[in-house]
Amino acid sequence: MDLEAHRAELTAYCYRMLGSVHDAEDQVQETLLRAWKARDRYDPAKASVRTWLYRIATNVCLTALASRGRRPLPSGLGAPSQDTEAPLRPALDVPWLEPFPDARFDADARADLRLAWVAAVQELPARQRAALVLRDVLDFSAAEVAEQLGTTVAAVNSALQRARVTVDGLGEAAAVRETPDPDRHAVIERYIHAFEAADVPALVKLLADDVVMEMPPVPLWYRGREHYGLFMERVFRLNGTGWRMIPTSANGQPALAAYAPNADGGHRRHTLQVFTVVGGLVTANVVFADTDLFDAFGLPR
Repeated sequence: MDLEAHRAELTAYCYRMLGSVHDAEDQVQETLLRAWKARDRYDPAKASVRTWLYRIATNVCLTALASRGRRPLPSGLGAPSQDTEAPLRPALDVPWLEPFPDARFDADARADLRLAWVAAVQELPARQRAALVLRDVLDFSAAEVAEQLGTTVAAVNSALQRARVTVDGLGEAAAVRETPDPDRHAVIERYIHAFEAADVPALVKLLADDVVMEMPPVPLWYRGREHYGLFMERVFRLNGTGWRMIPTSANGQPALAAYAPNADGGHRRHTLQVFTVVGGLVTANVVFADTDLFDAFGLPR
């Protein structure tokens, strides 16, 4: 029984449930440990190894969620700020949503890991969350989900219906899957060149009119090209020019690791930025200021 072969997809599942890669890895380890201890009781006539593992993982995640709050993004906590010079004070008491490092888990540009969708799912009660992910993302049957949740098919369908209504009400995040913009890599290349040149007008030209920028763990967020541009002028004014950007991928979306210039000529880790590109324009940039995430993504210090 090769349990380890399922680690990557179980990690993606637990991440959707918990909103944290670190928490997901911990719960997957617990899942595999429980499965190993119970291997003699596994009955292949009742379920595949994969289905059996998802039942264990679901129970592990539900237990974990019983004592934890949801993981939001700043846009889920209040209205956008109008002050681009506001102090950038981190809210370290908030368990923020984390990005998912695609390359580490062979996520292969999965649209159903999108930050906006995972953030929307965090709004759901735990069992509704599990029903939605297991049915709409992983395509388990209602009967299989009922077995995994220890309930009835009718209860699963009811929970799924309520979950879909809630997520649909959150607008842009509603679709589980969406087609990636074919021009997004070219847009990100232009963004890199403009950012490294500290060319704010060139950056602004790459933005949608209602672009959103948010910066966990700072609870502030901004909407619109004007505020985005003013904030970028502040960034370059405070941190200088000569930045370096390293492309990567998070949540099936293009991402950039930003390195700010040092006075001695080197560069230091600054932010990990995850982009949404629609219609050839950046519609959202979630700027994660936690530099420990660079290690999770295997990025240089």
